[in-house]
Amino acid sequence: MSSSLSVYLLDVAATRALVGSGDDQLLEVIRGNFGDDLARDDDYHSHAIGKGAPTADEALRAVIHGGPFSENQDHAFQYGYAYERLCSLTGVFLRNDCFTPHRGDWLSVVDQGLVSLGITAVSVEAFSHGAPPAPLPYTFTPGCGEWTPDHIARALEQFEATKRAVDESGQAPPLEPEVVEAVMQCLDWMRHAEARPGFGVIGFRS
Repeated sequence: MSSSLSVYLLDVAATRALVGSGDDQLLEVIRGNFGDDLARDDDYHSHAIGKGAPTADEALRAVIHGGPFSENQDHAFQYGYAYERLCSLTGVFLRNDCFTPHRGDWLSVVDQGLVSLGITAVSVEAFSHGAPPAPLPYTFTPGCGEWTPDHIARALEQFEATKRAVDESGQAPPLEPEVVEAVMQCLDWMRHAEARPGFGVIGFRS
């Protein structure tokens, strides 16, 4: 079974602040943009909804209003997908072909590639095992994580330090071509964020 990783460029703090904001105007905009998607997802998750899970629209409203949330952990996925819709509306979708689709421990493999280049401030696996902002309940799928502006700035500094060391020594870490390509895509995400003060990356694994 394959997974996907969707990443968005946005103001991380401002996006977090939308959760529980009670902004009904934003809620209507999202409904207008994703009406067909909401209906399609309700059809796909009809079994879970029949067992008490919120509809996509109900989950979206709960995210914007900060609750109420179902106490059943099996229903938490709906709030994760609602938060992703919020990010997709307010953010810029970033190129992700190195990660969608992916199988097995690919995110961990790319993290190892980042570490081999001295980059420890960010992790792509964090997008898989992180958690949405409080008070949204945790759900394994979709996984959610973020790279803050500070983490990104530090990661780019780490990469530049490694690049200088490689230039001086003439010896680059041995990495498989597909890992190099994925790492370069991560660096591209970070450079997009660096160019916009206060911006970071929020990612979702599903």
